[in-house]
Amino acid sequence: MSKEERKKRVILSAGGTGGHVMPAQALAKDLLSRGYEVEWVTDKRGERFKDGFGDVTMHVLPSGTLGAGLMGKLKGVAALALGILKAQTLIKRRQPDLVVGFGGYPSFPAVYAAQSLGVPTILHEQNAIIGKANHMLAPKALRIASSVPQLKGLEKAEAVNCVFTGNPVRSEITALYTKPYPALEASGPLRILVMGGSLGAKVFSDILPEALARLPSDHRARLHIVQQCRAEYLDEARKTYGEAGIKAELKPFIDDVPEQLEAAHVVIARSGASTVAEVTAAGRPAVFVPYPHHKDQQQKQNADVIADAGGAWVMTENGFTPEAVLARIETFLQNPETLFRAAEKARECGRPDAARKLGNLITAVISGWNE
Repeated sequence: MSKEERKKRVILSAGGTGGHVMPAQALAKDLLSRGYEVEWVTDKRGERFKDGFGDVTMHVLPSGTLGAGLMGKLKGVAALALGILKAQTLIKRRQPDLVVGFGGYPSFPAVYAAQSLGVPTILHEQNAIIGKANHMLAPKALRIASSVPQLKGLEKAEAVNCVFTGNPVRSEITALYTKPYPALEASGPLRILVMGGSLGAKVFSDILPEALARLPSDHRARLHIVQQCRAEYLDEARKTYGEAGIKAELKPFIDDVPEQLEAAHVVIARSGASTVAEVTAAGRPAVFVPYPHHKDQQQKQNADVIADAGGAWVMTENGFTPEAVLARIETFLQNPETLFRAAEKARECGRPDAARKLGNLITAVISGWNE
């Protein structure tokens, strides 16, 4: 069957972390509903997300980042070069109509190979500032889809091709967008959802139990905590919460995030792009504690977008002290309207239709329309 006779084929290139892969999963579902043939290119780390793509064909390619020292850099370059060669072979064989890259070094080989072979490419950037891989690929991309209205780090010529779509999230999360904020009575329960990234942030396990245990007894009795917590810190955190009489459900991994978001009055979390997208799509106010060790401070910039709109509060890790947390939670308990108003501002930042908008962009590019 010739390329003209078959279904339009789109290859999604995403790997490494859930922050890069989950938007690709949401887009894959949208494209399949439009009748496209969808394939997925990833690295070894990305294989663990296979189930989220359903029946989409997966291709695993080598990839690498420049490590520390001369040997680390040489190994990274060699892995990247091998990945590009294998990607070129794959693209020649599969003949996609378009390749979409989701950033991060695992996405680089397939997108670079497509550009070298003259196959149209679109980049999706989840963060508020463009990442290294996407920055290198941007000059030859037909379009750059952004999760925020003003993506930072683009050259002027690239900014012309930037389209604001939002960050696609799973349908179970987008379903929360139209649901009301849960009732929050002056003396009723306050449900706090604590998420710390894929492994659980140590700072939350260290600070939150101690801070919340200092609340007056009537306030402690109102708290319902669901917290992602590393396995090695579970026992100590449970003990502190238990001795304080605080209802707390602690687990190394939260596997029912949509249900927990629906019940939560406020979220305390890192501010990775996917977390921010899910929290805002659900319309939940948040206290964001950005991961402090990224050179470009991408998580801080992600969080600032929502905080500037009134839907979140940003606390640096150094400033996330028991005293500061105690003051923040007491404000929520005493002034529930603060959370109610912030929830609506967070919802205004949400983009539940991001997958559809990105799918529209892809359709326009493949069809040769101006978008």
